[in-house]
Amino acid sequence: MARPASVSTTLLHNVPLFAGLDEAQLSVLVRVIVRKSFGRNAKIIGAGDPTDSLYIIIDGRVKVMLSDEHGREVILSILGRGEFFGEMGLLDDSPRSASVVTLEPCELLSISKGDFKRSLAENFDLSLMVMRGLVKRLREADGKIGSLALMDVYGRVARLLLEIAEDVDGEKVVVKKLSKQDIAKMIGASREMVSRVMKDLQLGGYIEVRGRSIVLRENILLAD
Repeated sequence: MARPASVSTTLLHNVPLFAGLDEAQLSVLVRVIVRKSFGRNAKIIGAGDPTDSLYIIIDGRVKVMLSDEHGREVILSILGRGEFFGEMGLLDDSPRSASVVTLEPCELLSISKGDFKRSLAENFDLSLMVMRGLVKRLREADGKIGSLALMDVYGRVARLLLEIAEDVDGEKVVVKKLSKQDIAKMIGASREMVSRVMKDLQLGGYIEVRGRSIVLRENILLAD
């Protein structure tokens, strides 16, 4: 269940989407943006729903997904702090194209369709950031289509791990692990196959599991 919370210009200043706005512009946004909290496994939007708001993640992670009438799911992407979703339907007035569900407790900012469009019309920098976000997702979609067509499961798992890894003390580390089921839904494979691949990557010295983190070794590039 979402609950409203306070929004300040200091908070907005630290949101990448609003990085190019000055204090006066942020002050205008403060009056129209709502802060909400969601628990784990909460559905924020559903595919086919009317598009009414843009959402920005300030803490936590969500999965963007599609499902069929049999309950089978495909995860299109995992989004985290500083990223946003829901903008496509606001631009073309179409229903939601996918569902978004929280992977962990999340803090989000929400701006209505009307206020978002007015903000885009008044702020070139904001429009540019939204366009860059759309281009980034198109590139990621192209990459995913290419990997599904050209890579085996080992290559797809290795590529996904490289994409979600962060730089930590000179190492590539997957800090927030995904479940094997979620990885399977992202790369178009079975959970059993992903489990086998992860075990082989670990035995082969391509990855090292440290608690809840996965450290990627340089030779994982050979598995990509």
